[in-house]
Amino acid sequence: MDWGMRNRLAGIISPVTGRCVMLAIDHGYFQGPTTGLERPGETIAPLLPHADSLMLTRGVLRSVVDANVRVPIVLRVSGGTSILKEDLSDEALTVSIEDAIRLNASCLAISIFVGSDHERRTLTNLAKLCDEGQKYGIPVLAVTAVGKQMSRDARYLGLACRIAAELGAQIVKTYYCEGFAKVVEGCPAPVVIAGGKKIDEREALTLAYNAVRDGAVGVDMGRNIFQSQWPVQMIRAVRSIVQDGTTDVQAWDRFQSEKDKGNK
Repeated sequence: MDWGMRNRLAGIISPVTGRCVMLAIDHGYFQGPTTGLERPGETIAPLLPHADSLMLTRGVLRSVVDANVRVPIVLRVSGGTSILKEDLSDEALTVSIEDAIRLNASCLAISIFVGSDHERRTLTNLAKLCDEGQKYGIPVLAVTAVGKQMSRDARYLGLACRIAAELGAQIVKTYYCEGFAKVVEGCPAPVVIAGGKKIDEREALTLAYNAVRDGAVGVDMGRNIFQSQWPVQMIRAVRSIVQDGTTDVQAWDRFQSEKDKGNK
């Protein structure tokens, strides 16, 4: 791995802790104006100081993110489907490597759909992207997307994560599940967990804690942060688990305390 690749990865996963807090706001690429992201620039401004990296599309990056912000960019480069389509797996590469370089991307994010009708296309998309990333020293994050017919158990997620790493992904994003430690053990690349749909803040903190405890290097969380009534307090609590090693109970106490102070 050359210097550029290692340098970009060190900006996403802390070389001190080996952990990362990624803020995901790329939902609009297939969902449109997601709740909480109607004005993404306003949403993320107070959250960026607490994120190790920001995952988003090039359109939102160019439109609303201040170029003076130093947070590493994880650029969404796959898409082509919307929530109006039954099968979301019919994705293609939507950003050229040249444009990713112009945007100073620290990482390229692409979804794969193992077990779907378009499995081969999404996996070859990943392989091609890894080739392009290697040329220019840009790591690739493979997102193990789960379609409506696919389960989220350790056997399936372990298969998807291992394939992603075998094809060259430097980081893999997947879901937490029962037996998650086996998923991590079988994946030679670092694993981050997706926050998924909005759940209660207490549950989301436990999710983050369990994932890190079982081997994840961090979280790529979006809706459980920006859809919270207290998003800044929430990302700070998540960060305390991932980067400071607090328990979910300690993080919940911190969240409650900071939330109460903010309401006064």
